[in-house]
Amino acid sequence: MPKQEGQKSKLVTLLRILEQRTDENHRLNVPQLVELLEQQGILAERKSIYSDIDTLCALGYDIQLRRGRGGGYWMASRAFELSELKLLVDAVQASKVISARTSKKLIRKLEALCSEYEGTQLQRQVYVDGRPKADSRTLLYSIDALHTAISAGRLVQFRYKNNSTWTVSPWQLAWEGGCYYLIAYQDEKDPANIRNYRVDRMSYVKVLDRPRRGKEAFAAFDLPSYLRKHFNMFGGPATWKPPCGTASGRTLSFCRKQTGTSTLMSRSA
Repeated sequence: MPKQEGQKSKLVTLLRILEQRTDENHRLNVPQLVELLEQQGILAERKSIYSDIDTLCALGYDIQLRRGRGGGYWMASRAFELSELKLLVDAVQASKVISARTSKKLIRKLEALCSEYEGTQLQRQVYVDGRPKADSRTLLYSIDALHTAISAGRLVQFRYKNNSTWTVSPWQLAWEGGCYYLIAYQDEKDPANIRNYRVDRMSYVKVLDRPRRGKEAFAAFDLPSYLRKHFNMFGGPATWKPPCGTASGRTLSFCRKQTGTSTLMSRSA
């Protein structure tokens, strides 16, 4: 291997060792780093380790050194604090619309953002309301497709809970009561109005190459007000009439099951 390529490989490997094997309570000294590099087939001199760590620090990595007995180098800061990762893990496990299998997959990815020692603290079990988690493997792909359609201003087509096919104009996504909801304009079936659909009850979500509609209806739309007054906690579609009052048909009124909860909203551009 050419010397330049070998140096790059050593830097990357050293960085991974520091990221995965060190934290404030678990440090590695230079002889230990040399040994770990050798275990991966990379020969290194002690002098070069100091130079490599200086290079990583110059690239913006926060690598600290504690001198004295039991001292060594460790990765002092990361993109996420451990407390933030715990919060994300709890949110994933508490969600009723993310399957157990997908939860484990996401948590394993979150574990890669901290040391292997801290990662053991992310194996948490959050129990919410005694309700089982859904087993929707396609949920993440559905959410991604809906975000794409909202950003691109395109129609979407999907099958809903009773296998009926809907083609709607997506405008916003809302997170309420542990579930994702699509807020969309529907004008292919009477009456034309704004409706919400539970994303975990969708399947075969497809972004169409046709522009969405409903701009005038959403110009005066207030999502927080809609969620407070007309939101269907048990699945849609619910309806909301624009202030102009031109839409006809049944107006559904709902009672929210919970109070004092926050709502995460994703708005169109």
